[in-house]
Amino acid sequence: MKYGLCHFTTDYSMPFPELARAAEERGFESIWLAEHSHIPASRKTPFPGGGELPKMYYDTLDPFVALAAAATVTTKIKLGTGVALVIQRDPIHTAKEVASVDVLSKGRMLFGVGNGWNIEEMANHGTTEPERRGTLLRERIEAMKAIWTQKTAEYHGKYVDFDPIFAWPKPVQKPHPPIHVGGGWPQAAKRAIAWGDGWIPVGDWKGALRRIGEFREMAQKAGRDPSSLEVSVYYCPADRASLEEIRDGGIARAVFGVPSEPADAVLPLLDRYREVAQQVG
Repeated sequence: MKYGLCHFTTDYSMPFPELARAAEERGFESIWLAEHSHIPASRKTPFPGGGELPKMYYDTLDPFVALAAAATVTTKIKLGTGVALVIQRDPIHTAKEVASVDVLSKGRMLFGVGNGWNIEEMANHGTTEPERRGTLLRERIEAMKAIWTQKTAEYHGKYVDFDPIFAWPKPVQKPHPPIHVGGGWPQAAKRAIAWGDGWIPVGDWKGALRRIGEFREMAQKAGRDPSSLEVSVYYCPADRASLEEIRDGGIARAVFGVPSEPADAVLPLLDRYREVAQQVG
């Protein structure tokens, strides 16, 4: 099983290049950054976690800028968005950002994507009809794949439409960086099978374990090799018994949460995560 970290990087947390380097030194396979372009003042959409929205949601840095900075001070650790809110992003610009990080990191980019949950945030980016999110996400991913893989790319969909363009750089990874689809059951799982390379379930790890068998069956029925689709679980518990259950249940990647705090709070936590990961293997 692979071990990663997920994080909201801010201007008051451990500087992200330093965090990525510390994670690499401790042998973590990947580090993933959350994204929110802004938080609407209305706060009409309730926080899925319940209660008040945590402060770091308001303060997170742009993930692609932070990942690019980390790419310059690391050599092995994979660098991921966890997740990029693609329905709030222009696909041509985003394709360039993904490819740029992949080039700067020499092929270490992981592209985690999702719809998001904040309806007002989406509306401020022009997605005023939540029911069209799934189609918009798919079209933007398909358009980006065309940009990454074709010398002269074009795309004509319901919401995304452009005539032939030239766009570089192309990613180092071929045909493109792995796409991990974040979201709940069953829609995000279906999207991962249809056009992704992995699924990041929303919810607790026990729920992911309950679904993984059905997920593999769905993949096989759709003509996909289930072993080609990684399942990654965020905010895993850092105890041996739980991680052994996660490993034995077929989860490909256990991802620990890293708080948006200074280095003196974060580094001991990384050491504890490394210790338990080494025990489980």
